[in-house]
Amino acid sequence: MITFKKKTFNALYSIFAIFSCLALGKLCSHVAPILPSSLYGLIIFTLTLHFRIFNADHIKSSVVWCLKHMGVCFVPAGVGIMNHFELIKQFGIAIVAITFVTTFLLLTVVGLHYQRFAVDDE
Repeated sequence: MITFKKKTFNALYSIFAIFSCLALGKLCSHVAPILPSSLYGLIIFTLTLHFRIFNADHIKSSVVWCLKHMGVCFVPAGVGIMNHFELIKQFGIAIVAITFVTTFLLLTVVGLHYQRFAVDDE
């Protein structure tokens, strides 16, 4: 069982890692406003984990907790859908069709790319 001190350290370490990457993302967005700052932060966070600048073992428990409670983040989107129900009623079929077509295209391109560049382990 993980002790209270270790849980506290992991939580504070995770908060520091995430917020420092978000701050660097804000700086990158200010310098080069091509992408949103949160996307820059996500890219920086991924790179820091990949190059082991931050220890992924310390961050893992916080990330698992966030993923477990992610549904709360989608409540505002549901409220937005209800507020704009007339638009959904008017363009609903087009939205669903576009969603399916783009998802299919994305999965196809990723699958073909993976097949082309995957190294056979056989």
